Amino acid sequence: MHIAVIGAGMAGLTCARRLQQQGHHVTVYERNADVGGRMGTRQTELGGFDHGAQYFTATSERFKKEVAAWREAGWAAPWEGRLVMLDNGVARPAGRASTKQRMVAVPGMGALGAHLAEDIDVRREQTVTALERNGDGWLLSVQCDSVPIAATAGPFDAVVVALPSDLAARLLQPVSVLAALVEQEHLEPCWALILGFAQSLDLDYDGAWVEGTRLKWIARDASKPQRRPGEHWIGHASVVWSMEHLADDPERVKEKLLKAFHEATGTHVQPVYADVHRWRYAQAVSTLPGECLWDGETKLGVCGDWFAAGLDGSGRVENAYLSGSALADTLNKA
Repeated sequence: MHIAVIGAGMAGLTCARRLQQQGHHVTVYERNADVGGRMGTRQTELGGFDHGAQYFTATSERFKKEVAAWREAGWAAPWEGRLVMLDNGVARPAGRASTKQRMVAVPGMGALGAHLAEDIDVRREQTVTALERNGDGWLLSVQCDSVPIAATAGPFDAVVVALPSDLAARLLQPVSVLAALVEQEHLEPCWALILGFAQSLDLDYDGAWVEGTRLKWIARDASKPQRRPGEHWIGHASVVWSMEHLADDPERVKEKLLKAFHEATGTHVQPVYADVHRWRYAQAVSTLPGECLWDGETKLGVCGDWFAAGLDGSGRVENAYLSGSALADTLNKA
């Protein structure tokens, strides 16, 4: 089968790799220049900063086996950073939350997506704007910045939509049953703060869940394995604050989040590098039951980290992997 996968995040790349291993011809469309979705690494003159997903954990046997393979290949390694809870600048033990084994991609979170995309036909900076039935198959309307009008791609025997639910729902309108289910789910935004300092902040922890400020999480990025040395920090704003300031000017957001970082850490050293990034679709607020959706009659499927996939919670790398893998197997059997 000739299959189109829309979205080159963890779910889409996992699905594409598995389908290709099963003998199918796969073409992936990604609207961004980089693959990996929220597993991103911002490259700067100070080195890389993991400004999206900070780490991942494995609870299911299937994902544990995959992570073990990534470790053997040198794609991932444990992060042994000291994690705490911060309340008005006071650090206290994080309890059970700090005992899980946390893994990171090396030498940056974005590297994992690049590895997964190897040997796959990924059409970068190409946005799929619509799906159209073509006999028993599908045609894609594809827009890219270098061409003023949309082009048509296909026909494809099947289509996999591996996008945030808010974006997926727009493409799924030709199959109203799928669209109605996906429209129930929404992903909330997150502003990320990226900081580089010329000197040590002398903080005795590497990551912290923050209480009582605009920030919900901060991490010393250089404490992760195979990172470039330096005092590099990432902060993630809370969902509530990010929603309230979704349309704010980035410079204003940076000013407010830097102030929150100083308040949380009790240090007032000024950074030599500071920037922010808005993740418009960052965290699922709920999950759809099951691992994925598949309409056998139209050969259209959906996967993503906003499926429960048998886990407690959503929005994790593991959810995305299990969802993409399950859809590939379902499609292949069909």
